[in-house]
Amino acid sequence: MFQKIEIRLSGSGGQGLILGGIILADAAIDDGLNAIQSQSYGPEARGGASKAEIIISKEDIYYPKVMKCDLLLCLTQKSYDKYIDSLNKSGILIIDECVEIDKNASYKTYKLPIIDTAVNEVGTPMVANIVSLGVIHEVCKMLNEEVLKNSIVKRVPRGTADLNIKAFEKGKSLVKG
Repeated sequence: MFQKIEIRLSGSGGQGLILGGIILADAAIDDGLNAIQSQSYGPEARGGASKAEIIISKEDIYYPKVMKCDLLLCLTQKSYDKYIDSLNKSGILIIDECVEIDKNASYKTYKLPIIDTAVNEVGTPMVANIVSLGVIHEVCKMLNEEVLKNSIVKRVPRGTADLNIKAFEKGKSLVKG
């Protein structure tokens, strides 16, 4: 089990990664941990660069920015190229299948069809963020699953809870195989 984990979710605007970061931080707090979340996105908003950073810790958090990620999620090639150097050498890299990585990388890597799953199995690209949360949960098991699901339901638009829980479950199943 971890003492502290630094997470960066990256992709392009419109993929919902900032909401994903908010959900993770919410769930961590509801699970009795300390958490902080920050975000940034390019001026283009939809389609521009986007990132959310989350620090989850059993202890006090003294600095609110991610220094070296323990987990890096990249849904676009541009985000991978921009943030890969911020990943700890022993960190976990989760990428969409469209992202090409350095073949000599020593990271624990999960290359999965996150966006394709959102589009073709759940029915909308708008839930790629929640598919990603399912993947992250299955890889790390850092939060209580029911608490995380409750945070999803609390934060997604009214009337979309079932769709988003389906997306979360699909993300988990990508890791399970």
